[in-house]
Amino acid sequence: MLPDGAALGVSWRDWALGSGAALSSNALPVLRRRAEQALSDAPSQDLDEPDVHVHAWGNADGNARMAIAWSVPQPLSSAEEESWLLVARTLLVTTQDAARAQARVVSLEKSKRLQQALYEIADLASADLEMPEMLRRIHTVVGSLMYAENCYIVLYDDQRRTVRFLYFADQRDPYVAEPGREFSEEEMVNSMTFALLRHGQPLRGPSSVIRQKLGVMRDPSHGPDSLDWLGVPMRRDDRICGAIVVQSYDAPASYADEDRALLGYVAQHILTALDRKHAHVDLERRVEARTHELQRANRELQAEIIERKRAEKLQGALFRITDLAITSENLERFYADVHAVVDELINARNFYIALVSDVGDTLQFPYSIDERDPIRQSRRLTNGLTEYVIASGKPLLADREVIRKLAEQGSLQQHGPPAYSWLGVPLFRGEDVVGAVVVQSYSPDVAFTAHDQSLLMFVAHHIGNGLDRQRAQERLRAAHAELERRVEERTRELADANNQLLAQIAERLRAEQRLTYQATHDALTGLPNRPHLLDRLSAAIERARHGDGQAFAVLFLDLDRFKLVNDSIGHAAGDELLIEVSRRISLTMRANDVVSRLGGDEFAILVEYADGEESVRDLSQRLLSVLGRPMWVAGRELFPSASLGIAVWHPRYRNGEELLRDADAAMYRAKEQGRDRCAMFDEAMREAAMQSLDLEADLRRAINNHDFMPYYQPITRLEDGEVIGYEALLRWQHERRGLLLPAEFISLGEGSGLIEQVDWLLYEQVVQQIARGGEGYISVNVSPRHFRSPDFADRLLAMFDSAGADPSRLRLEITEVALLDDAPRTLRILRTLRQHGILAQLDDFGTGFSALSYLHRFPISVLKIDRSFIAGIGSEGRPESLALVRAILALASTLGIDAIAEGVETECQRQALLDLGCCFGQGYLFGRPAPQMGGVATV
Repeated sequence: MLPDGAALGVSWRDWALGSGAALSSNALPVLRRRAEQALSDAPSQDLDEPDVHVHAWGNADGNARMAIAWSVPQPLSSAEEESWLLVARTLLVTTQDAARAQARVVSLEKSKRLQQALYEIADLASADLEMPEMLRRIHTVVGSLMYAENCYIVLYDDQRRTVRFLYFADQRDPYVAEPGREFSEEEMVNSMTFALLRHGQPLRGPSSVIRQKLGVMRDPSHGPDSLDWLGVPMRRDDRICGAIVVQSYDAPASYADEDRALLGYVAQHILTALDRKHAHVDLERRVEARTHELQRANRELQAEIIERKRAEKLQGALFRITDLAITSENLERFYADVHAVVDELINARNFYIALVSDVGDTLQFPYSIDERDPIRQSRRLTNGLTEYVIASGKPLLADREVIRKLAEQGSLQQHGPPAYSWLGVPLFRGEDVVGAVVVQSYSPDVAFTAHDQSLLMFVAHHIGNGLDRQRAQERLRAAHAELERRVEERTRELADANNQLLAQIAERLRAEQRLTYQATHDALTGLPNRPHLLDRLSAAIERARHGDGQAFAVLFLDLDRFKLVNDSIGHAAGDELLIEVSRRISLTMRANDVVSRLGGDEFAILVEYADGEESVRDLSQRLLSVLGRPMWVAGRELFPSASLGIAVWHPRYRNGEELLRDADAAMYRAKEQGRDRCAMFDEAMREAAMQSLDLEADLRRAINNHDFMPYYQPITRLEDGEVIGYEALLRWQHERRGLLLPAEFISLGEGSGLIEQVDWLLYEQVVQQIARGGEGYISVNVSPRHFRSPDFADRLLAMFDSAGADPSRLRLEITEVALLDDAPRTLRILRTLRQHGILAQLDDFGTGFSALSYLHRFPISVLKIDRSFIAGIGSEGRPESLALVRAILALASTLGIDAIAEGVETECQRQALLDLGCCFGQGYLFGRPAPQMGGVATV
């Protein structure tokens, strides 16, 4: 609308669409800058452009602002400029409003899909489905929202530290889920799943990155690595109860924060479904309420989307169509009225409705208005345009070129005069396509658009509803006549139904009683379960707090070596054993005691007493005696035993879980003391548990902070004192307690499995020391746990390759336990290391089995004589120690193995060892452990 040679630039800032700008093809950048300056009300810097005109304004809502900058070869009159500005503003505002509405529609469509998916998940959680089928369907729903071809769900027992795979679907991992099988943390040391459960927060990223973050080593037995891994823990209150994981092997960055949030919601619904097994009636009520909320939200969302999409004119037309469906005298009048309404919305000069006959072989035209085909006859179904829409069930918008291409492909053939523009939409009855609604144009001036297609689709939906209503009215009239005949018959049926309903109510009451019993009792033994016991404990605690209850205690009983029964004679025999044990416990206890099975081979008993805590201990001893009597299980005579822990009520206890926890701790103390006994929980045990827990936390922090270091003690030749090597001894520089010796933390490290990480920190420093050069070898102690890892040798050798160090300067000190634990695997590892120059030394020889067979089988290069034997020789030595050392040296000489005496502290001991033929020694006589080789220390 501007003269030739004019140039134009526009700029806008919108709350929904963001900021942007555009230039006409011949415009200079200065127009864009001037428009942007006007947009922000900034003063113009282009004062050398007097021919540039700028105009800026905001919309009525105050959430958008637009600016125009233009230049013309000759000035416009005020009227021309005002007219042009009015058109330009109208165009920009209209375009911006349309873009904002489209963005809102896209957002609402996305919300609709998400809401529908969440509704399906909630519905599945409340449906009466078997657990595998429910999880499979939930997997399908998750897959509709994100990439979830590879998905698994685990349930976690934080008391026993075990997991069960409830569901597992993976493209590359052939593992099949066994929901009944439990995997302990020791069985899956390097499992990312256990690491996720310990971490307690959602994790996302490649498997390698997550392992590095969580400190987990690569273990091929846990499946292949993925390019993107998303795991979300399931929580019940503040406890981790399980996790759901999805992963992608093909595409990195497959998941976003939105997927993580969605998966967290899915995880909670899975947990809800599991809890439903224990509280069926309450869950039904909550799920039903949640379903109503989702349905209401979905209806509101649908209503908002429809309202946004439809203009006022469309709304009025649809209301009229709905009204016609009710008020039209017959179908012919209804068709004509609908045509009139559609003609007000789009150009419907040529309009017809086609229906498939009830037989399904003929296409009928109950209504047709066409300027070139006034009489449209019924025909057998062929491959015409109308039949194409009916067969596909989708709308078709086509011009002559599209129709020609489809005809050339053989997809359809033209019936009647050719149209310039043809638009047909399917007509549905329920989910079945029963016909089509078509408009067409014979003039190039009239061409239908995608908007017309959407409009006609919606109109066709109302036409289908109108047809249903018309047919429903006809059926209603017939039904009235039938209704009179059936009233009497129905009355009799209602009487019969009333009797059946009374019977169903009685059956439902019995079913509710059965469900209540099943929710509070163990299925195998019939004893009360954990929730029942916790309820009784809460009641007992409440009575004790108010002073109107008897003193009470909790006994926690665990069968000794129960796993051996399951592994040797089968789980059926194990179940039989548990049933007999529960029977004996129930017969031993009094009538008012509560005997419950917590799961597996664990039982808990709530007992009240009035004559002191010693009576509880006597009762426990009597119970262990009864359990120890022989019993016949699966044709075998068994002599079961159990370990029992006792926790006595004290005002410090706030709930039953704390009592069970302390009774459980006392039970483990009984096992440590030799099994088949009982132990009473006391303050010393509580303090020891707290100290152990604090030390384990310190140990984990020390691993992250690299607070472990080697102290080197020399190994010398006894004859001349020359240092031939060093032993690297582990030390912990504790942040509060100073330097700690291994004896203060090594047992905790072995029990928690952290000792492997500590050892690798030590090995890394030793390898770096070797890489710096020097003479002699360095020996390190190796825990037996390392020989259970298949990649121990490869990882150690890779460390040498990375540092550029000589592996032949390293010696491994191992104990007899490592040799006997898994002899074939240990032998393979030692041979692999020996091929690269790393030799093995047998530490503390003479204190264990001292079997000659493994000295012959394993590649042992050195025997280290234990310090307890060396302490017995010298000036005031014991003859038996001297004889043992002489025998060990003779054995080593016979096998061609060197011997090193440990703990040499006096000159007399050195001389005695030389007289016996020992060549090498280690001890305070030659040097104490120091942080540097050749240094002196007092530790």
